[in-house]
Amino acid sequence: MSNTDYAGTLTEEAARAALTDFLELRTKHVWEPATDLFESGAVTSIFAMELVVHVEQTFGVTIEGDELTMENFRTIDAMVAMVFRLKAGARRG
Repeated sequence: MSNTDYAGTLTEEAARAALTDFLELRTKHVWEPATDLFESGAVTSIFAMELVVHVEQTFGVTIEGDELTMENFRTIDAMVAMVFRLKAGARRG
């Protein structure tokens, strides 16, 4: 899925579904939105980098500086919140 699939109409539900689908495809595990992905052992440092790239490409955001933290990738819900925060900042900037 690419950022053009959303055409400015991204909802939290759609973002959550896209991230859940990606994680389930890559890990072969069913994830709840609030599950700690790092604590579960599902996300290694290499997979974390893949996840960063996936989020950037899928949602058309750039993750850098203070946003590039484990906390923003700890859960699906945290990633959704980060995506919307970055999209809101891009509209203002």
